[in-house]
Amino acid sequence: MGYIPSKTLEDLEFRRVLDSISPFAITPLGKVACQEICPLEDQQTAKVALELVAEFTASFDNENRIPNHGFEEISAALRLLKIEGSVLEIQAFRDIAALNETTNVLLVFFNKFKTYYPQLFQISEQLYVNKTIKTDIDAIIDRFGEIRNNASETLYQIRKNIQVVRGKIGSSFNKALAHYQNLDYLDDIRESVIDNRRVLAVKAMHRRKVKGGIMGSSKTGSIVFIEPEATLQYSYELQNLLFEEDEEIKKILSQLTDTLRPALDLLAGSQSFLCHLDVIYAKAKYAQLINACLPNWSSDQSIRLKNAFHPLLFLSHIKEKKNTYPQDIALDYEQRIVVISGPNAGGKSITLKTVGLLQLMLQSGILIPVHERSEVAFFDRILTDIGDNQSIENHLSTYSYRLKNMKSFLKKCNANTLFLIDEFGTGSDPELGGALAEAILEDFYARDAFGIITTHYANLKALADEQPAMVNANMQFDSKTLEPVFKLVMGEAGSSFTFEVAQKNGLPYSLINRAKKKIERGKIRFDATIAKLQKERKQMAESGRSLKEEASKAQKESEKLEVLNDKIKQKLLNYQEMYDHNQRMIVLGNKFNEAAEKYFIDNRKRPLVAQLLQLVEGENAKRKKKTAAVAKKEKAKKKKVQAELEKAIVPIRKEKKSAKKAPPQPPKPKVVLKVGDRVRILDSKSVGSIDSIEKNKAIVNYGLFTTQVGLDQLELVK
Repeated sequence: MGYIPSKTLEDLEFRRVLDSISPFAITPLGKVACQEICPLEDQQTAKVALELVAEFTASFDNENRIPNHGFEEISAALRLLKIEGSVLEIQAFRDIAALNETTNVLLVFFNKFKTYYPQLFQISEQLYVNKTIKTDIDAIIDRFGEIRNNASETLYQIRKNIQVVRGKIGSSFNKALAHYQNLDYLDDIRESVIDNRRVLAVKAMHRRKVKGGIMGSSKTGSIVFIEPEATLQYSYELQNLLFEEDEEIKKILSQLTDTLRPALDLLAGSQSFLCHLDVIYAKAKYAQLINACLPNWSSDQSIRLKNAFHPLLFLSHIKEKKNTYPQDIALDYEQRIVVISGPNAGGKSITLKTVGLLQLMLQSGILIPVHERSEVAFFDRILTDIGDNQSIENHLSTYSYRLKNMKSFLKKCNANTLFLIDEFGTGSDPELGGALAEAILEDFYARDAFGIITTHYANLKALADEQPAMVNANMQFDSKTLEPVFKLVMGEAGSSFTFEVAQKNGLPYSLINRAKKKIERGKIRFDATIAKLQKERKQMAESGRSLKEEASKAQKESEKLEVLNDKIKQKLLNYQEMYDHNQRMIVLGNKFNEAAEKYFIDNRKRPLVAQLLQLVEGENAKRKKKTAAVAKKEKAKKKKVQAELEKAIVPIRKEKKSAKKAPPQPPKPKVVLKVGDRVRILDSKSVGSIDSIEKNKAIVNYGLFTTQVGLDQLELVK
């Protein structure tokens, strides 16, 4: 069971986080619920709460956005439904119908997209879709908030009668108006309205001549307002009908209330579900604002925060357009307690508060602004001692108050406790207070507690070096500019830079020198050594970073060269394959040409066919059987290689042509061909004779066959 004292929430300013979350809620009930967020009791509950927020946050960036969850509070209506005989008002019914419809839409949505939002679907499974509530209400009340005429047969008849009577009132009034107007009994305004009833504006001198009920008079008394006698009778009838209408409406609403009473638990659950959803939505919007995420839960009790921001400082710096420096910090069984030292205003307290506040947020189901690969754990107790806690009411000094706090810590500290103490041991004599602080810290260490402390005490820094599960850390400080760097460095203690800061702030050098002589030389040397180590560490870190960048560049270049080499090898392989293929085709073409030449000479078909079949069978024997897909793939590959070859060869051909281009030779004299000449087709070896010439075309006889060829395609064989 978790125990987080209210003092921890105050020290870490948890209330300010809730103040930032609350405005994102879209309902008054949700805003109140956001202010009541507190740390959860166990890790599983916190884990589910965080996953709910993470799912809602993810919905902002995908297509399956969660539908609207807004609703009007129905708490008063729910209290009335518990009382037998009570009747809800029309607005309450409308709010219930809207809430029921919103719940139904969300339940259907989460059921449809349960693979996207498993945790949200799980909390929606406690309810069920109920369409009768809205249907029953809509059957009685229209969208304008009026009771429908057909809500009951009696109401329908009453309203029908009301319309008839109102018609008679209008008719009788108009008749009286015309009558008394002709008699000149009426004032210039003729009529007016009093209590929603039309009245005649009668001149005071004629008031006794007009029959009806006097409803009032003007301020001057010159006009008397009278409702005509006939109209008055119908008005009484109308009042009776309106009364009957009100009674019937009460009866209808009473019956409708009784209809809803069995659904009391469902309505209460629906409101609770929508309110819970509103709180999750507000947390998700806040997470979006501070760039928060859901880190990993560690398998052991350890914390490894990467790029951790203090959320309040982050938002404050955004408004002020300042940089916020993230921190990396780790707590595990090998370094359960971190002792942070360094100069004032260097960021020690902010680092301490960052870890504490992020842990509180995490255990309250609020996503935290860290790198997504960070690891977190759950602590049953989070104890803090931060700031000046002087108690005026109890007449306690700061040191006395802190001692009482330490007494409480010693009672509650265990292996599942995270303690955060700022300026540990201050408030008393440095030597005596430091010794007591050391003893208390040893006790915390012996109880296997996890914690972070900030201090200037050298004995606590020395203790951190001596204990295996305790580690020093320091906030970096630029020794040249004497400005804080706001970077936590684990593994070494920090110098307080007391004299350097004093010198920067204008204290005389002679005074600082006298102060140095008043303290032990060993202390100065120890502080100077720490400062020197910090400076060397910073230089080493910069050198390491530079070497890392160079190695990264070299690695990238090496990878590029490897990729290029692979491409060149592949191209060479492809070209070799293409060359081998072309050579084979040339050999095959030569064999085919020899067969054709032999046939041309001896004109024997059987040896030609036998030789061609032999060539085909020989080629097929070399081929492997391939699937259509493989053949298609190889064909595409060959085409690609051919295209690459053509692309590479074309410019070479052009270059060779331009280099070897000879001066143009005069055209050969044109020969006139005639019948009987021996000719052959251009670029051909077969010779024939011309049998006849007609219209620039010749019939050439090759012995076994004849063919018609254009004269411009023939050349004379001498």
